[in-house]
Amino acid sequence: MREPDRIIRLRTVLSRTGLSRSTIYRKIAEGTFPPQIKISINGSGWHESDINHWIADPVAWRPKHELDAAR
Repeated sequence: MREPDRIIRLRTVLSRTGLSRSTIYRKIAEGTFPPQIKISINGSGWHESDINHWIADPVAWRPKHELDAAR
C-alpha cells in the first residue's frame, strides 16, 4: 500500500532545498518551482512528492498542467 503524500510547510521546504524564502516565491511566480496548496485560511504547504521531484531534477521540473498538456 502506498504511503499518503505528506504536506510540508515552508520551514521544511527551505531546509530541504537550500533556497531562500524570496527565491522560492520568485521561482513559483516564474513557474519553475511547485506552487503551494492552501491547507487552511492562513496556512499553506507543499506536497512532499512535488518537492522531491523538484529536488531530483530542478531544471526539468514542470508544473503538472504543462505535463498533462504535453501528453
